[in-house]
Amino acid sequence: MPCSRRNLLSGTLAVAGTLAAGSTTGCRRDRTTPPEADPSPEQRVKHPELEPAYLDLERTGELARRERKLWAALEKCRTCPRECEVNRLAGESDVCRATDELRVSSAMPHFGEEPPLVGRNGSGTIFFSHCNLRCCFCQNWEIAHEGEGANISHETLSQAMLALQARGCHNVNLVTPSHVVPHILRALRIAIAGGLRIPLVYNTGGYDRLETIRELDGVIDIYMPDFKFQDGKQAHKYCQQADDYPEVAAAAIKEMHRQVGVLQTDEHGVATRGVILRHLVMPNNVAGTDRLVTWVARELSPKTYFNLMAQYRPEHRAREYPEIARRLDSREWEQAVEWTKAAGLTNLARG
Repeated sequence: MPCSRRNLLSGTLAVAGTLAAGSTTGCRRDRTTPPEADPSPEQRVKHPELEPAYLDLERTGELARRERKLWAALEKCRTCPRECEVNRLAGESDVCRATDELRVSSAMPHFGEEPPLVGRNGSGTIFFSHCNLRCCFCQNWEIAHEGEGANISHETLSQAMLALQARGCHNVNLVTPSHVVPHILRALRIAIAGGLRIPLVYNTGGYDRLETIRELDGVIDIYMPDFKFQDGKQAHKYCQQADDYPEVAAAAIKEMHRQVGVLQTDEHGVATRGVILRHLVMPNNVAGTDRLVTWVARELSPKTYFNLMAQYRPEHRAREYPEIARRLDSREWEQAVEWTKAAGLTNLARG
């Protein structure tokens, strides 16, 4: 079972010196000379030659076009399915609590993710503060709900990406990115100029606007969405009235699969491209696990890398709801595994 991200990452705001506690300049519509990462000699790791898709988009100017389009959309924000239409460029915010500034909780090599992401040197995780889904049972609620972290510049974010690459991480793992996609593209372009060459992972709760995901075609190499609920009433109850979550997540995940397909790995078993789908089994089957696994096999592929997770625990406000105020019991977990096998999923991980 993966360790808690919050326990692993709490208190860290540095990767090779690039995320400094005092770096609070914010991320408005600025752009300066691309930075260079300066890891210590023992941290310099030579990566094999890779050619992530985002390099082609940058060469042709398409990545710059998409960045401009996504930034313009912040004036009446429709970045995520909430479609709040607040003017984030003027510092306004709504459900996700994000404004025009970029807030990051931590960035560091992470060894608790799925094995194809971790490999030998770890997954280079960058945790963005705030969240557009705001689950009442969130295990990282200090980051997602309270915004724990620091405001940083795009240049600092790009340096963090480069530093993670220099330390040998197999990918840059963008955790909770749905509300900050324009920031990510701006920092990515700076990092590309500085030599970024490793895959990008889009690590999301699944509540992503289809139009935004389409703009990421050719930018993201590995999508890692959750599919949390099959019933909109449950999503409404536990995820701040996200009634449309099942339909939104299904459309977004199908588009992710269309873009990158089933998971591909190199000769060392390290992921290079594809979808890793996560699902957290919850007490009393409130997540609809039996229906989800059938959907995955039918709408994506029986070969989908599917991580069935047993790590639910009643965090944050979960104890306000009796039906989810406890951990899973062994019978519920065994039933979930049986449903998954019966659906014909053949690439099953158990977290």
